[in-house]
Amino acid sequence: MQVAIIGITGYAGSTLYELLKKHSQVNQINLYGHNLSEPTQLNQINDEFSYDQHLVFPYDENAIIKDNDAVFFATPAGVTSKMAKPFIKAGFPVIDLSGDYRLKDPDEYVKWYQKDPAELSDLQKAQYCLADINDSEDAKYIANPGCYATAVLLGLAPVVKEDLIDLDSIVIDAKSGLSGAGKSLSDSSHFVIANENLQVYKPHEHKHIPEIVQKLQVWNKKVQNIEFMTTLVPLNKGIMCTMFMKLKSNIEMDKVQHAFDSLYANSNFVYVSMDELPTIKSVVGTNECHVGLSFNFSNNTLMIVSVIDNMIKGAAGQAIQNFNHLFDFDETDGLELMHVLP
Repeated sequence: MQVAIIGITGYAGSTLYELLKKHSQVNQINLYGHNLSEPTQLNQINDEFSYDQHLVFPYDENAIIKDNDAVFFATPAGVTSKMAKPFIKAGFPVIDLSGDYRLKDPDEYVKWYQKDPAELSDLQKAQYCLADINDSEDAKYIANPGCYATAVLLGLAPVVKEDLIDLDSIVIDAKSGLSGAGKSLSDSSHFVIANENLQVYKPHEHKHIPEIVQKLQVWNKKVQNIEFMTTLVPLNKGIMCTMFMKLKSNIEMDKVQHAFDSLYANSNFVYVSMDELPTIKSVVGTNECHVGLSFNFSNNTLMIVSVIDNMIKGAAGQAIQNFNHLFDFDETDGLELMHVLP
């Protein structure tokens, strides 16, 4: 089949392009730039592909629908919603890596993104699809979760779904490598600032907070909010979310373990350990999420540690996983990846 990628200059679009080359069911990848006026060689607009002369075409929704079987949007927030309407109207398969269709409430989008929202009728047709739980099997327009949201939700899903914790006690300490800040250089990502340094950023303001809360409320209506803090760390890739919460007074750890085992027993990508805590290096270069649990008996506090590669599991890899679900392909197709060693 033929697939389109709109947006190939950022890290997510570049990673998506590389992964789709490995997909057994994809025989042609067509690239489009939303701000191009004429066909341009890829190596002229993205120096990560210095020897790739693949043509990137100007955005044309009619040509994209005519020449492709599905489209991936790897465009920034605020851009995708301006282009997606024809695809939604046509019922054309879309996997959207931006945040434009993740939130169901347009007012929430304006609050957190400070951009104009998509139309409410279009938001209602999009489905937020956390691929490893896959509870939106009929979706045609897939809103791919954000990177932090993916790590947090996969860690919290078993205990929130089964109502095992005090929902008001959730505290999340989330750390991300520099690629999570995007390609554009900023003060925080400048080498002399980022190297040998940790930087708390967007305290209580990160735009993944509302999508996390929204999904938690789907699983358990009693969820009100979370405490969520993000820190930039001097790594290229990877996310580690360390989450603390109180178990309900009548809940034992064997019930917690059973909840994780039941949800992820047949998972191809989520691995849970009660014996050791995961590291970022164990998942970089893969579509896996590793989860570790530890319990402090002295104060009834459960700690859940969840790690992912933010560009693969947190973006392009999960997008392909959702693509595989959409077309009933093997879930692992294109995602048989190797850990990066050493």
